[in-house]
Parts: sequence; structure tokens; C-alpha cells
Amino acid sequence: MGVLDSKIPSGPLAEKWTKHKNDINLVNPANKRNIDVIVVGTGLAGGSAAATLAELGYNVKTFCYQDSPRRAHSIAAQGGINAAKNYQGDGDSPYRLFYDTIKGGDYRSREANVYRLAEESANIIDQCVAQGVPFAREYGGLLDNRSFGGVLVSRTFYAKGQTGQQLLLGAYAAMNRQINRGKIKSYTRHEMMDLVLVDGKARGIIARNLVTGEIERHSAHAVVLATGGYGNVFFLSTNAMGSNVMAAWRAHRRGAFFANPCFTQIHPTCIPVSGEHQSKLTLMSESLRNDGRIWVPKKKEDAIAIREGRLKPTQLAEEDRDYYLERRYPAFGNLVPRDVASRAAKERCDAGFGVNKTGEAVYLDFAAAIQRYGKEKALTSGIKNPDAATITKLGEEVVEAKYGNLFQMYEKIVDENPYKTPMMIYPAVHYTMGGLWVDYNLQTTIPGCYAAGEANFSDHGANRLGASALMQGLADGYFVLPYTIGDYLSNDIRTGAIPTDLPEFEATEKAVRERLEKLKAGSGQNSVDYYHKKLGKIMWNKCGMARNEQGLKEAIEEISALRKDFWENVRIPGEINAKNAELEKAGRVADFLELGELFAKDALERNESCGGHFREEYQTEEGEALRDDENFKYVAAWEYKGEPKDAQLHKEDLVYENIELKTRSYK
Repeated sequence: MGVLDSKIPSGPLAEKWTKHKNDINLVNPANKRNIDVIVVGTGLAGGSAAATLAELGYNVKTFCYQDSPRRAHSIAAQGGINAAKNYQGDGDSPYRLFYDTIKGGDYRSREANVYRLAEESANIIDQCVAQGVPFAREYGGLLDNRSFGGVLVSRTFYAKGQTGQQLLLGAYAAMNRQINRGKIKSYTRHEMMDLVLVDGKARGIIARNLVTGEIERHSAHAVVLATGGYGNVFFLSTNAMGSNVMAAWRAHRRGAFFANPCFTQIHPTCIPVSGEHQSKLTLMSESLRNDGRIWVPKKKEDAIAIREGRLKPTQLAEEDRDYYLERRYPAFGNLVPRDVASRAAKERCDAGFGVNKTGEAVYLDFAAAIQRYGKEKALTSGIKNPDAATITKLGEEVVEAKYGNLFQMYEKIVDENPYKTPMMIYPAVHYTMGGLWVDYNLQTTIPGCYAAGEANFSDHGANRLGASALMQGLADGYFVLPYTIGDYLSNDIRTGAIPTDLPEFEATEKAVRERLEKLKAGSGQNSVDYYHKKLGKIMWNKCGMARNEQGLKEAIEEISALRKDFWENVRIPGEINAKNAELEKAGRVADFLELGELFAKDALERNESCGGHFREEYQTEEGEALRDDENFKYVAAWEYKGEPKDAQLHKEDLVYENIELKTRSYK
């Protein structure tokens, strides 16, 4: 169905976006009143897109499965948002942000998209400040910055440890203004079940009212999918439990190519798994790596003693600790990118140096930072010759001001005071760099269907740098999509309203109802969660932090068999035409069972290691990722052909004209 034309503008990199905006078609303000746009998902990407499109004059319908847009998973982002404003005067620039992002993604992202992202980053901060987002500020009044992994500058703007929440409230306030003006119709507790195509164009969706169970038809001239990532295919992840792939996957089944599904990020600073009955994992912000030092014992006997409770980490002398990131990567230390830090933690734990009862945890220690900040605070407070207790108290106050809510959250979950004893962390599934394939305009291979934020694949390559998710979501929603969608909609100014009684709407609704009936027809032997957990274990064990050919082939067969069993034997109580949480979950898990197989197929096809995709057969002598630029310097975009095993691969070759391809080094 689609052709992989990325529509990248010609000309010098730094001029592409400006030239493109000058060249594309516009819609006159009077005509925008006659054009409808559906936005599915109301997190940072969807909320900002909906608010901006409505502000421009389009009629917007928004859909989210939560009871309020405020509950989108964007709210969980903690550490900050990147922007190249160079407030610190440490040498940052849009080019350096562009370079760090391409390098951090292990040279598997599109130059033009990433440079545009870097260009727009500064505008995002100005927009959010104008909305009243309470970014942290320095003594002189300027917005403060901190560092994140994979960079040598401080460019991350933050609001304590709740940056995502504050940014989402800004976008939500902008949405509310348009809701009050009647320009946005907000449909909460609604889930998109399918995409409706009329004459090959996206012209609406079929949605299910999650309160009443009613199946509804909604039409528009274009559909924007901003529904986040698919990390919950692993069951245990840092995502909200409702996060799913349904909207993107249903669009994929209708002809939207799915790109790089195997590019999934494992985040290094997650609270370790505590038991078999856990349903989600909690992330500790990467910002903690600014001041926390990561270590394990140097001696295995000490690690064993700590695991058995015979030794406390605070009793271990400094010379008996292995600050392994500082040892291996002296230039970046604890601030190496997430994929590098995650693999290093796994290597140490696999070697027997893990520190919790399961042996799958390392320490994140703030003792040195507390002492450093305490001495500095004592000096600036005029306290001469402070004793150790005063230094510790003052240092803890500084750390609390920067990270207090994160420390509080950790203590509530783990029941240990992280000011007094080091945090325990371990890698966990976090973000998905793969997603729907989009061109430079953020349009999928289905005309009129757009994807924004984490739902698309476009900006992060094989590994996302910390604090870049919020940047991409808001850049897409506030500054990219509102321009580019106009070029497509300029052809619809005489189309008129799209009726919902067209045969295409009827046929798509019928297919949705039949799928729900088929789900209900299972024999009832096993619960939905039974299948989701089984899928998660296959994914983590064979498609997780490390993959190999044999494991991936086994995963493909096991997931296929599990999917067959699911459709035959799943148990879904309740009715279709009523509130039914199990039916909701079943639809999402059915999609995960297809995506999981395509994920493994994509990982098997890519015979190299890059970023978050680590094939054990392809690594350097030092255990680092070994890319194969000659054979795999492309975006893998998969076309739906029925069963995942039959999916057809299309390749978008990546061209690097402004950056030299190198082996990543953070040493």
C-alpha cells in the first residue's frame, strides 16, 4: 500500500524546516472552520496538537481512555525536558543537541527530523513558561538546567521531579480553553477500536464508550494518533498499566507501516522487581544520575553478604566499592546513555555482584553528593568549621530541594530512607523508539493519518536520550504537526463534512463488533492477565536486554502458539455492550500478541547491535554494541499482511550528510 517517500526537503540541513514551511500549502482561517480533525490520545503530543489545531480554527475531537486528559502517561515523566538554549554557557547549540541525539540513537535516526527537533526545542520552553509551567530557577532568576545521560552539557529544564505533570497541566489548560470555546469536543473514557478509510484516506474512527459499552462512529478529514508507546508488551514496564498499542496497531492493520518495533529502551534506574505478583514497575528519574553514584561491591563475598543481610552497604569501605560506570566510561561516568548504563548493570549482576535478594540490583548512592552540597551550603551560609552532622543536614536539605519527591516516592515503595542508605535500582522496559512510520510531515503511509510523539518512530533511532521524550511530544504537537497537516487539509476545503453513514463506516463497525464477539467466544479457561504475563516473560527473556538468533526464533514460535491459545481459551466475563474492564484488556493483549511476534521478527532480521537492540552475536571484545552500517543503515518499516510472520519489510535508507558515522564511545 504505501511508498516510503520520507518527503525530506532539499537544501542545507539548517534551512530545511524553514524552507518547508514556506513551500507547503496553507488553509485560510475561514476554511479551517469547515475542517474536522480527530486526535486520539491527549498526553503531551496529543494535548498540545489538539490545543494548537483548535487555536488555529480547526474543529477538533479528542479521545482518551482515561477519565481526564490529566491522567495521560506523560504525567509520569520526572526528570526534565531538553532544549538548546545554552543558559549555562557551556557550549550548547541546536547543532550539538542534534549531534547528541543522532549519536545517542546510535546513528539510526533521520537527520532532517532530528535537526528540526533541535531547532524547535528552544520555542517549547518559551511556550511552556508563557503557560505558567513552574520550571526550576537559579538564584539570578534564569531557568535552571541539569545534565542527563549521553551529553556533556546541561540542557535539561525541570520542575523538581514532576516535569511531565507540570508540562501536561500546561497543555491541558490550553486544551480547556479550546473546549470552553467549543473548538474541541473532548471524549474521555473512549477507546479507538479501528481506523476508517474512505477512498484510501483516513476519514474517521470507530470508538467504544468504556462506560456504556456503546460502539460509536466519528468522522473527520484527518486523524492524528498520539497514543504513546507499546512497552507494556513486556507486561512489567514503567508504563501506566493502561498504556497499549491498540490505536497504532489497528492503523497498522489498515495499512500504516510499523517501523523498528525491536527498538525498545531499557531504563537503568528503575526500582527492582519485588515479587511474582507485581503488575508494574516504578521509575526513578535519570536526573538522579547527576548526583548519585552507581556501584556494586568489588568482591563477590561482600555482594553475597549484602544479599543475605549480613552486611549493610554503608558498612562497605570506599576502596571495596566498584563505581563501574566511572571506571569503564571516565569521560561520561554515571551519565552514559541509558542503553549503555543498563547493559553495564546487567553485566555486573549476571557476574554475581547484584545487591538485592534476587541479585538483580545495583546501588545509586547520594552520600558523596550530600557531603559536597553540605560543605558548599555551610560556606555560603557563613558557617565556619561545621561538624559532620551539620554538613550532612545541610546537604540533605539541598538534595531534598532538587529531588525530594523522588526520594519520598522511593521510601514509600521500598520502605528504606534513601538519604541514609543507597537506593537500589535495576534496568526495566521504559520507552519504545519504534512506532508507526511517518514522513517528514508526520504522516503515516495512510493519507490523512498522522502519528505524533512516542506513537511514531521518527526522532530517537535505536536509543532515546533522557529528557528527549517530552521535547519530541511537544515539538510535534505545538510546532510541527499544526504546520504540516495544513498541507494535506488544503485539499479538503470543499469536501464538506464526512458523513458517518458511509458503507466504509458500516463495514469497519461490523468488523469491530465481530472481533469483540470472537474475543467473548473463548472457552474461558484462562484470564487475560494469564496470557499477558506469559507474553511478558517470553519478551523479557528472549527479546529483552540481550537477544540472540536462537532465542528470537523460539520467541516467534512461542508467541504464535500463545496467541492461538489466547483466542481459543481466554476468559472474558461480563457483557460487550456494558462497562467491561476485562474486555478492554483483552483487546489490548490481543494486539500485543501480534506486535510481540513482529517485534521478535524485526529483531531477528537486524543482524547487528545498535542502541537498545543488543544482539549477543554482534558485540565488541569489550561487550559494546557492534553496528553494521553497510547492511543495516535503514529504517525497517513493516507492512501488514495478516499474520506477523507474513509481514513485508520495506526499507528507508538513512543518509548522513552532516554527521560522520562513528562507533559510539563514551570513554
